[in-house]
Amino acid sequence: MTSTTEPTEPLSVEQLSATTLLRFATAGSVDDGKSTLVGRLLHDSKSILTDQLEAVEHASRNRGQDTPDLALLTDGLRAEREQGITIDVAYRYFATARRRFILADTPGHVQYTRNMVTGASTADLAVVLVDARNGVIEQTRRHAAVAALLRVPHVVLAVNKMDLVGYEESVFAAIAEEFTAYASELGVPEITAIPISALAGDNVVEPSANMDWYGGPTVLEHLETVPVSHDLAHCHARLPVQYVIRPQTAEHPDYRGYAGQIAAGTFRVGERVTVLPSGRTTTISGIDLLGKPVDAAWTTQSVTVLLADDIDVSRGDLIVPSKDAPPTTQDVEATVCHVADEALTVGHRVLLKHGTRTVKAIVKDIPSRLTLDDLSLHPHPGRLVANDIGRVKIRTAEPLPVDSYADSRRTGAFILIDPADGTTLTAGMVGESFAAPQPVKDESDDDGWDF
Repeated sequence: MTSTTEPTEPLSVEQLSATTLLRFATAGSVDDGKSTLVGRLLHDSKSILTDQLEAVEHASRNRGQDTPDLALLTDGLRAEREQGITIDVAYRYFATARRRFILADTPGHVQYTRNMVTGASTADLAVVLVDARNGVIEQTRRHAAVAALLRVPHVVLAVNKMDLVGYEESVFAAIAEEFTAYASELGVPEITAIPISALAGDNVVEPSANMDWYGGPTVLEHLETVPVSHDLAHCHARLPVQYVIRPQTAEHPDYRGYAGQIAAGTFRVGERVTVLPSGRTTTISGIDLLGKPVDAAWTTQSVTVLLADDIDVSRGDLIVPSKDAPPTTQDVEATVCHVADEALTVGHRVLLKHGTRTVKAIVKDIPSRLTLDDLSLHPHPGRLVANDIGRVKIRTAEPLPVDSYADSRRTGAFILIDPADGTTLTAGMVGESFAAPQPVKDESDDDGWDF
């Protein structure tokens, strides 16, 4: 398979390994042109293959279109292509000379809020699309609210279809001002507004000749240059133990290592560490990375840690610096997004998976449910159904070392699992609450339960 347009300088393995990685998610209302933007981004950055383009051209002709519909590059499900909408989260991987990307194209429909949460949960940046003719609408506010709740560090407001409003600067300025004010109130830390036409390619990869009044970056330029605060390297150091390595060979008779991917921070040989939840302390005597000893290792690296003392460590334990250990608790309060069709109710017995540890738990209370339509809080709803976002209180059978989601998006997150069939029920963020003060309206229970 060959590229539709040969890159002038193909990236070598060394170049790819030297570039940083940006995870970003796209979100937008129905017919805002989100999939077209993603398709244009992939096409104009020379990141699609000949057979992919041919498949899109064929599907476009079958729909009576004269030109390729670039939205079909991301709408991979047959139902998506037939209906012309995005249903599932589509992941795409591409790279330029400056950066590597993992793109999560998320649905815009209200009933797929859970899909957006899934796509944005690991994103460093979210691109929120707005139709320039419609401006900021209810679904736009929902997307901003989810981005704020998930603490996505960077948000791009892509004001699309500028060609349909005559490329008017005043239209763009009004939308950018309204969205920025709203998102800032929710606690979104950084917002960049870019006027684009995904269909025509204006300001997607190349600067637009139709909007000389705009002096900012194109979408791709911003994606390539936005700071990726893999500040996780500077966060509280955390290593969830995934596997205990004991070869017990003649060459390594006493080798005992604890393998896993570093979730946050940096570990160094000689550092004093604590193993949780037991609380036992020891010193790192060695770190193996790709089979070779190193003096230090940091976030996202998969390593094997050797400890100076022979203490009991098993899968699910958490190795942390002794001077920076999180508290252990059996009572977890969190904001969650319910993703299963089966409702989550008070008294629900579940499995809670945090890092590499899975424990039995019970839902003790559901204090409130957030309505994204008007950002109101409904007290004590008694249950959460698919796509609901709410607060829960959970009691675990065993103590867990948990961080606040505000401190670490990796070790402050968890999922609830149905113990009967292993279905994921709910995605949770420890200690997280909605950023902006919200009006509260009463919602009485009709089932007689008093919480």
